[in-house]
Amino acid sequence: MKTQITELFGIEHPIIQGGMHMVGYAEMAAAVSNAGGLGIITGLTQGTPEKLAREIARCREMTDKPFGVNLTFLPAVTPPDYPGLVEVIVKSGVKAVETAGNNPQKWLPALKEAGIKVIHKCTSVRHSLKAESIGCDAVSVDGFECGGHPGEDDVGNWVLLPRAAEELKIPFVASGGCATGSQLVAALALGAEGMNMGTRFMATVEAPVHENVKQAILAANELDTRLIMRPLRNTERVLTNAGVERLLEKERTLGDKITFADIAPEVAGVYPAIMKDGKMDAGGWSCGMVVGLIHDVPTVAELIERIMSEADAIIRSRLDRFASSGSPATASVSRA
Repeated sequence: MKTQITELFGIEHPIIQGGMHMVGYAEMAAAVSNAGGLGIITGLTQGTPEKLAREIARCREMTDKPFGVNLTFLPAVTPPDYPGLVEVIVKSGVKAVETAGNNPQKWLPALKEAGIKVIHKCTSVRHSLKAESIGCDAVSVDGFECGGHPGEDDVGNWVLLPRAAEELKIPFVASGGCATGSQLVAALALGAEGMNMGTRFMATVEAPVHENVKQAILAANELDTRLIMRPLRNTERVLTNAGVERLLEKERTLGDKITFADIAPEVAGVYPAIMKDGKMDAGGWSCGMVVGLIHDVPTVAELIERIMSEADAIIRSRLDRFASSGSPATASVSRA
């Protein structure tokens, strides 16, 4: 399947693995790239330029296909060494960067000069237009269903994607709630050029997370995520657990007086305990509503092959049947 996204990044399938904290290691990125998608190493998980350089080198030993690096720009008392991380990416020869968080404009000149294609993750049309205006090559349009930070507008992809198609000139992918071939076809129909998956890739054989994390995803349904940190306007969608429910009770009790310090035990530094040690009640970890569509733990290659086969079958049989039929019902659908 050729789309503007496959052409832009030199990949076989229009599927991108989004940056995920303590998930986007070389093993994950290489598996996705080897299966024809675009794998992404999460830069801030590595922390330092030296560690990121080693992780990129490790990934190169596992794949000769294109892969990228995620850089999430966040406000911090002691910010990461962003200049050093950008320098490593440029020198490494990586040709794709997924940016997220704050405006990446400051870092675009160095990336663009090196011939690196930049896709910025956005949760609204206005932010997508800003990304386009500053020179990003593509946008990942992140709907309210997504795991992690969905923004504060609460617009789902059924509306957000066609709105993006109305406004954007650069290509975009659907992000948030994506797991199946039928969703890929729907995203294409709504104007996207592919899709970005996070939570779905966590439930794969190669995902470098504790088995308890994968089993928690399998056991959950679409009603099992919660929105935390809404009072702080830093909303995050997470999978419910005892730690998350403790946090939500603090939010209910403290109301608008709550501070980050009040909930820090359930959100600050909990990822190692969850992702590596499998302590599932430690606190909040990003997870999307798409858990309701995840029922197995395949290899990455099996997953991507399944998605593309399903998409192909839908396009060639189901949709073609509607388009070629002369029935009155089809005519009314076409007019709609």
